[in-house]
Amino acid sequence: MTQVKIYALRSTLNERERSLISEAVHQSLKDAFKLPDNKHFQRFFPLEPEDFIYSGRSENYLILEIIMFAGRSTEAKKFLYKELYFNLDLMGRSPKDVEIILLESPKENWGIRGKPGDELQLDYPVDI
Repeated sequence: MTQVKIYALRSTLNERERSLISEAVHQSLKDAFKLPDNKHFQRFFPLEPEDFIYSGRSENYLILEIIMFAGRSTEAKKFLYKELYFNLDLMGRSPKDVEIILLESPKENWGIRGKPGDELQLDYPVDI
């Protein structure tokens, strides 16, 4: 399971940009973590300049916060970073303007479809 929070300036998140970012992030997760196509959970947080304070980045600054089941290897995580930077760069977001934060949580800390996460039958691997 993964949930993605995407933070950026409102002025840089028009409908086209949201669609491109969404696809770049989802494709990266499918490639790196072997997520099925139908496991697509993202939330956009468009921020006003006074609510998004940073330095040393352009107006295209983007923060990706990915919350996920614990279990992926360091290699899988590094491959995800590589894929995210590559796919976002293709759509015009420089790697210098992208920060990625992975937050891992044990399956039993999730409640999904009326069950604790550790009781779910998943159709994709977590321990990769």
